[in-house]
Amino acid sequence: MTALDSFDITRKWPASHPDRIQLYSLPTPNGVKASIMLEETGLPYEPHRVAFDTQDQLTPEFLSLSPNNKIPAILDPNGPGGKPFGLFESGAILVYLASKTGQFIPQDDAGRFETLQWVMFQMGGIGPMFGQLGFFHKFAGAEYEDKRPRDRYVAESKRLLGVLDRHLAGRDWVMGKQYTIADIAIFPWVRNLIGFYDAGELVGFDAFDNVRRVLEAFVARPAVARGLTIPG
Repeated sequence: MTALDSFDITRKWPASHPDRIQLYSLPTPNGVKASIMLEETGLPYEPHRVAFDTQDQLTPEFLSLSPNNKIPAILDPNGPGGKPFGLFESGAILVYLASKTGQFIPQDDAGRFETLQWVMFQMGGIGPMFGQLGFFHKFAGAEYEDKRPRDRYVAESKRLLGVLDRHLAGRDWVMGKQYTIADIAIFPWVRNLIGFYDAGELVGFDAFDNVRRVLEAFVARPAVARGLTIPG
């Protein structure tokens, strides 16, 4: 028996490597935040695919770890105090892994809190707004004759891109020279907006030169390229 066997989720997704962090996810904009961070830090981990087409996210086993039925979630066999530790919510996972490794977050208080404010900017703004735009532009909402809901999210997505673009002027990354969890939180969603959602023209993405420049640098990172495909 391993330290992880007491977690119900391991009944559905048994750990082949119980000494590694267990990742339960799918390559969505939120899901890849965790896989990219794990790839960037070099922490050993074992990915498990939570398939939406079979509603894995609604199974009792998954809900036992992620009660909000959202991916990603992790189990760390060596959590705080050396005890197994489970966590859901992509932003919390980024902060946890940054704290665990001391990587991709400034060590001074001011820099750390400034980084966290941009993570929250993604969690509370970019993620929900871009996601709603995707629904009304590409998915079931695209069938609605009334385009006012779509246009509301187009306008807000443009505004958020403008905030980000102005902030990135003269900066390599969100926090300047240092690549951080703020970039790992934000840029999978930007990539998804103009890629999977095919909303680049709708939001006038070509006008946001700084966002485009940093997005290109982000996807060029080898760890990002790997993380974007995990779990396969």
